[in-house]
Amino acid sequence: MPTKKIAVILAGSGVYDGSEIHEATLALLYLSEQGVKIQCFAPNIEQTHVINHLTQKESPETRNVLVESARIARGNVKDVKELTADDFDGLIIPGGFGAAKNLSNFAFKGSDCTVNDDVLTAAKSFAKAEKPIGLICIAPHLAPKIYGRGVICTIGNDENTAAELEKMGAVHQSCDVSNIVEDKANKLISTPAYMLGKNISEVAVGIKKLVTRLIQLTNT
Repeated sequence: MPTKKIAVILAGSGVYDGSEIHEATLALLYLSEQGVKIQCFAPNIEQTHVINHLTQKESPETRNVLVESARIARGNVKDVKELTADDFDGLIIPGGFGAAKNLSNFAFKGSDCTVNDDVLTAAKSFAKAEKPIGLICIAPHLAPKIYGRGVICTIGNDENTAAELEKMGAVHQSCDVSNIVEDKANKLISTPAYMLGKNISEVAVGIKKLVTRLIQLTNT
């Protein structure tokens, strides 16, 4: 059987202004354990802003999302403009505020958000090809933009965030940190991770289930 190829879209490096590092690393670990070939991608754009992760205050500097994502990917990251479902069997997008600040502006605009054109084009190519997508933590806010109204997903149980997703046309299902929600019609899997989890061991359970299910769905 040919080796499965999974794409991972990153949004920088660090929970407050990029990809959540635990979530991204766990996803990469569990993909590697499944023996798949992994390729990371990120948009080649400036971050919305830079947060000092020690003080949690905004820092007066600029950083590039692709360059910062290379920290997590150990340099093996490509511009998301190069990503198409033709070359891969599935897609995973970890959370972190960068998913809602750099991949989109959901952190600032909520249900009125827009998504980076290159990220949306890449993700939609997987949906059109009926290839599975896994969205972690806050990343499920992208689901209604990718699939349209009626898509089923979870960000855990935060009522305000869930309400914003539902305004966008998603059907939100509450879910605990150790579980996943699957939209079978769309081959979409989501898990709350740090939207609910208090530590890395808690979020690891749901992320492992998401990766395992996504790999299973590449065979259907």
